[in-house]
Amino acid sequence: MKNNIIGFKLGLAIMSVFLIVLLFLGVAIDRMFSSFYYKEMRTETEELASHFTVMAESQDTTSEQMMRTFAEFSNVSIFNISRDSRLTLHSGVHDSADRSFIHGADLARIFSGTRVSLLYKDPAGHRYFVTGRPIKDGGRVSSALYVMSSTQSMVQSLASVRDILLLSGIGAFVLALGITWIIARLLSRPLVQMQKATRKLAAGELETRLTIGSNDEIGFLAAAINDLAVDLQRYRDTRQEFLANISHELRTPITYLQGYAKVVKDELYETEEEKKLYLDIIGQEAHRIQHLVEDLFELAKMEEGKIPLHLEEVDLKRIVDQAARKLELTAKEKGLKLAVVHNGQASLLLGDSKRMEQIVMNLLENAVRYTDEGEINVQLNYLPGSAVFIVEDTGIGIPEAELPYIFDRFYRVEKSRSRQYGGTGLGLSIVNKLVELLDGSIRITSKAGAGTRCEVKFNRQPNHEGS
Repeated sequence: MKNNIIGFKLGLAIMSVFLIVLLFLGVAIDRMFSSFYYKEMRTETEELASHFTVMAESQDTTSEQMMRTFAEFSNVSIFNISRDSRLTLHSGVHDSADRSFIHGADLARIFSGTRVSLLYKDPAGHRYFVTGRPIKDGGRVSSALYVMSSTQSMVQSLASVRDILLLSGIGAFVLALGITWIIARLLSRPLVQMQKATRKLAAGELETRLTIGSNDEIGFLAAAINDLAVDLQRYRDTRQEFLANISHELRTPITYLQGYAKVVKDELYETEEEKKLYLDIIGQEAHRIQHLVEDLFELAKMEEGKIPLHLEEVDLKRIVDQAARKLELTAKEKGLKLAVVHNGQASLLLGDSKRMEQIVMNLLENAVRYTDEGEINVQLNYLPGSAVFIVEDTGIGIPEAELPYIFDRFYRVEKSRSRQYGGTGLGLSIVNKLVELLDGSIRITSKAGAGTRCEVKFNRQPNHEGS
């Protein structure tokens, strides 16, 4: 997995888990077979011992020969020990001289009528399963019969089983390794693609998009990265548009200032009225620059989160009436009708009068700026616990596709007509931020060519402490 660290880690994790499971499973199966063979051999040896006991207790003259024959046929060894510890009968391949498996305590138990069982390892390293039975003569235990069965066949069977388990485990591990490699590649490939895409985005290639369409967390993450790329691209484009607008907005008044200041300085005017006109133009353009700088300053403070609020009791009705009077002349010059209506019992609101006036003025200025004919209706509705300020115009409106972005910084609707209507694209962004700071809400609905409706709700008691 070259250059695919996450795929390597993922594969290593999966294989580690699989290997641990495989080892535990192998050990469990080995223990299961070992226990099975041990029980089977124990049962078989005890059954043989029962047959030998029956033969020994039959008092038949041929029983001893039958026991030897049966022992050779069954591939076991038998030892018959009398009460005085003498070996009275032996048969089988095991050396009769090796009686180290016979312990005094076991003999005592057998002569008391109790059976014994044990595993024995001879000096050569061979293992045996040994069972001891009492031989009774007339109700009295006369001797102890030991039956020894070699575990070699069991060991060979277990070795075969272990070989099969080992080969199966190796095969399963190799198969799992291949499957894990494929799975790791499939799972890590989208992550590698996202890593490369984010690096491209960081390098400024904002047109980069991911084509991962899976309906899971990886697909959702890819969609989020694509959304981020779209937002970054839009931010870059609107910022470029903003800078172009700022350059234009500054260049025009500066050109006027330079031109008319030179006219006044060089006394190129003919009458005092003409001089006064030029000075008025200089004042208007200076005010225009001041307004632009104030917007930029507000934006900078918003970026830093340093917008202070001075809370006090505010007469919103007075603010709305004053704003309407300020813009009444401009509206009349454009042939617009500006109507203000108040509904409900007027009452004071707790807020920042300067910021609330800024909100009202900005929305009214936008309405006048983007309305060429018709009327502008202003409403102030007092409700229990709140007041709603509404501005509704019959202007150019906002296309539906652009409504989600109108509060974005630098964003301007109708870019092709931005030179005609002016503005910096900061107004609504500032308004939205101020409304949020005052714990209010703003909603704008519009339709291209049919006008715009702006609705701002102010609460009576904002959740802020005075600054």
